[in-house]
Formats: sequence, C-alpha cells, structure tokens
Amino acid sequence: QVQLMESGGGSVESGESLTLSCAASGETNSRYCMAWFRQAPGKEREGVATITADGNTTYTDSIKGRFNISQDASQNSVYLEMNSLLPEDTAMYYCAAEPGVCSVVRGSPHPAYFSNWGQGTQVTVSS
Repeated sequence: QVQLMESGGGSVESGESLTLSCAASGETNSRYCMAWFRQAPGKEREGVATITADGNTTYTDSIKGRFNISQDASQNSVYLEMNSLLPEDTAMYYCAAEPGVCSVVRGSPHPAYFSNWGQGTQVTVSS
C-alpha cells in the first residue's frame, strides 16, 4: 500500500497556470503506474494523465498540449503542471497509484484500475 497526498490546488483565472504535487509514502519501492484524475460536481471521475516508473506518459485528449505530468523519484512525488487553464478544468484533482503498468484507453486511465488514492485538491478556474 502507498499513501498519497495532493497539494497545490487553488483559484486562478482563465489562462493562468497551476502545478499540482502528489507526495507518496509507504511502500514506495514498488514500481507504480501513477495517475491524475479529476472530478467536477455532478460528473464522473475522469482520467487526466498517467506516468510509468520508466517515465512513459499518456494524456487524455481534452488536456493534451496544456498539461504535463512528471515525477521525481528521489522525492517520491508526481506533478501535474497545468497551463492555459480553462473554466472547464475546474474540478477536484486526485492522485492515484497502482503497482505495475498503466492501463489506458485513448490516453485516459480508468479509476477502477487504481486501488490507492489521495484525498484530492480543488482547482477552480474563473472566466
């Protein structure tokens, strides 16, 4: 099991940037697929991006070219750099981890694949 804690959310205006962080603790020696999800009020949880232990990344179409997922193994941390934010990016953002490879469909991970979740960090983008 790995424990995850997100940080870095906040309120910004359209076009601005934010970088989210996810700090992992616990059984961090295993090789994990790390992912970012988001969930807006009244909507299903949506997979945003994944990164493997080897650094391979995937992105869902709606954020390609604007978001960048990265990791720092020495810090046991994963990051989501979000640029050119739009009001439709407003959501609670969650970090997730699952041992092994990443499983994605059209660049987007499915929440049912992941068994380790953080508590989330809120991102609000105003127009």
